[in-house]
Amino acid sequence: QVQLVESGGGLVQAGGSLRLACAPSGRTFSGYTLGWFRQVPGKERECVARIGWNTIKGYYTDSVKGRFTISRDNAKNTLYLQMNNLQPGDKAVYYCAAGPAGSGEYSYQYHHWGQGTQVTVSS
Repeated sequence: QVQLVESGGGLVQAGGSLRLACAPSGRTFSGYTLGWFRQVPGKERECVARIGWNTIKGYYTDSVKGRFTISRDNAKNTLYLQMNNLQPGDKAVYYCAAGPAGSGEYSYQYHHWGQGTQVTVSS
C-alpha cells in the first residue's frame, strides 16, 4: 500500500502563491501517473493537474491553465503543484493521488491518496 503525504497548504491572499508537495512512504512513485485533485463541500473531487511517470508534460483543467504547474522530481521521489495567482475560487482541500500509468482525470482511476491539505484564498 502506498501512503501519500501532502504538505504546503495554507492561507494566502488573492494573487498569491503556494507550492504543494507530496511524497510517498513505503515505496517510490516509479511507474505511476500522479495527479492533484481538489474538492469543496458538496462537489465531486476534481482533477486539476496530472503528470505521467516519464514525462514533464502536465495536463490541466481549464480553470488553472497558466497559473498552476505540476512537476515531479523522481530523484527526490516528490510531486509538486506550484500555484500562482490564486483566486478565491481555488479554495479547496487538495489531494495528491497515484494511479496506474495512463490514468486520466477521473478519481476512480487513482488507487492511492493523500490525506488532503487545505488551501484557503482570501479576497
